[in-house]
Amino acid sequence: MTQIIQTPAVRSSGPALDPVTFEVLKNAFATSVDLMSEQILRTCYSFVIYSRDFSSALCDAQGNTVMQGSGDIAVHVGTLHFQCKAVLEQFGTDIHDGDVFAINDPYRGGTHFNDVSFIRPIFSQGEIIGFAQNKGHWADIGGNVPGSFDVNAKEHFGEGLRITPVRVYSKHVFLHDVAQLLVSNTRAPEQAMGDLHAQSEATAVCEREVLRLVDKYGKDTVVTAMQETQDYVERIVLRQLQNLPRGTWETTDYLDVDPGKSEGLVPIKIRLTLDGEGIHYDLSESAPAVATFLNSGYGTSHSAIYAGTKTFFPEVPLNSGFYAAVQAEIGEEGSVVNAGWPHAVTGFCSGPYEKIMNGIFELWSQIMPERAMACAFNLEYLLVGGRDARTSEDNYFMWYDWMAGGWGGRSSKDGASATAPVFGPGLAVQPVEGQERLSPVLTTKHEIAIDSAGPGRFRGGLGIEKGGMLTDAHSTVMSYCCDRSRSITWGIEGGLPSIPHGVWLNQGTEDERFLGSIFSSVPIQPGDVFTRPSAGGGGFGDPLERTAEEVLEDVIDGYVSIDRAAADYGVVIEEVDAELDDYRILAEDTEALRTQIRANRRGWLEEDAEAVAARYREGKVGMLDVIRRHGVILHWGTGELLENSTTEYRQLMQRRSAARWDA
Repeated sequence: MTQIIQTPAVRSSGPALDPVTFEVLKNAFATSVDLMSEQILRTCYSFVIYSRDFSSALCDAQGNTVMQGSGDIAVHVGTLHFQCKAVLEQFGTDIHDGDVFAINDPYRGGTHFNDVSFIRPIFSQGEIIGFAQNKGHWADIGGNVPGSFDVNAKEHFGEGLRITPVRVYSKHVFLHDVAQLLVSNTRAPEQAMGDLHAQSEATAVCEREVLRLVDKYGKDTVVTAMQETQDYVERIVLRQLQNLPRGTWETTDYLDVDPGKSEGLVPIKIRLTLDGEGIHYDLSESAPAVATFLNSGYGTSHSAIYAGTKTFFPEVPLNSGFYAAVQAEIGEEGSVVNAGWPHAVTGFCSGPYEKIMNGIFELWSQIMPERAMACAFNLEYLLVGGRDARTSEDNYFMWYDWMAGGWGGRSSKDGASATAPVFGPGLAVQPVEGQERLSPVLTTKHEIAIDSAGPGRFRGGLGIEKGGMLTDAHSTVMSYCCDRSRSITWGIEGGLPSIPHGVWLNQGTEDERFLGSIFSSVPIQPGDVFTRPSAGGGGFGDPLERTAEEVLEDVIDGYVSIDRAAADYGVVIEEVDAELDDYRILAEDTEALRTQIRANRRGWLEEDAEAVAARYREGKVGMLDVIRRHGVILHWGTGELLENSTTEYRQLMQRRSAARWDA
């Protein structure tokens, strides 16, 4: 079935409320949602939700989003209206005051199975006037592996419990048997039950605030304000489009691999058209669904479109009025961007979601060059789960970790470093102290990763390197959900790539193994040490145009090494006294080196790929030169050439980088 969101006409010719009342109610809706979020933050049981992996929204009686929270995660907000509409479709008129519904179904507009939503209808005078909703990421939802992120899953049956719309409260009565059924399918049922209550009760906070507004302003006024809040946003977007060029723009981004096929990148194709009356996207030419869990359902693909577009309209509120200005054609079910049941979809967040967002960044960078931004690092999750030997109960533990990283360089400044992924800028990095108290994993390092930023006139932001060691545990396995080990975070307008993702186990020892950027159920033992970097952002503009003084400051700050200052920027720097941060630029050597790089860099990008791989295996050339100079993609553990991936990645670099050199 083709999934299309039509662009409706502006709902009303003008506001019916006076400006003051409208503004008061619009902001009061935001407060009601934020109060719901604060309630969750203070009562949740899960450390994952406490680290702000949750979102909230107020919807109108038709399920359209009226207002989101101020600190929400983009992907959640862009799907909440789909799930509210799913409840309406499922129950119709069989919805009552005091009901609360649960849903996590990604095939009905949700995200992935770990994200469980609770939806409460808000009644006034016997009539539904809206819905309070929140979504939180449960640390485990069952399935084959602790944390429920199974790379090897091809169908949803191995991923965890699928919750179609179901009542957990009926007319104010808690349905304990239903709730017990849900949480008993997780590895941490007590924690899940605590989150269930926290989320359900938080919706009552939003309901209370909305009904307070009804008491003060009247039902009809509040309902009108809900509609006008959406109309307001739609009018703003359509008005701004009148000042933008009209035309069609296209790009392609990639997943690393489809395990069910031969080696090669997996294309996600995006076409954007502006015709003065709306924003039109077409993703229908993207690849078929892949034989792993890195697929996206229709809800999350639409959410990526909304979030990517919204990045270039930061002053515009986000609700269904924004969605109404966007038409998205994602094609028939069975593709990587519209997988459909029963394709595995839990890894969508590291798969198509951010690829769609970054592709949209590239397209809008051409339309709004003053807001241009290169590719940001890819969201990643590392999960270590097993039995906690520190406790006599031998309980399950889930060490569930994600990292900050770098966003892309921008048209006038460097990218943001060590920040949340574009997937959810409100997502907080989990405190190490809390992780160590709750799980038998000791953090061994957590620091800025030098040379991780993509070089450019404006470099990307820097990523992070984090290491951990398993301590008192048994029956423990590790899983990793990521990407961009091969489709490496790219630069634009002549900028260069960042670094590849991937996990190393016992690096620097006889037991060293490169596990890659996507794997499940790897057994680990107490004393095993694992480390992985998050990428920096891609570079913006030709790195040879970055001033030598700016490169020197990056060296002093520990962001760029002296070797990469020369290799990537052509700036020769001499260390005088590192303890005093005393370095100096060798001007004549810098001018000569930049001249040499300009004369040779197009040839480096066309050099025989197998010869480059051979030099890498012999230790004659480093990984960053392999990527940034030669555009060659290898298995970073063995040095094996990935021929198809290299061909595709070189085409990407020719278009985004080399085509802008000396242009």
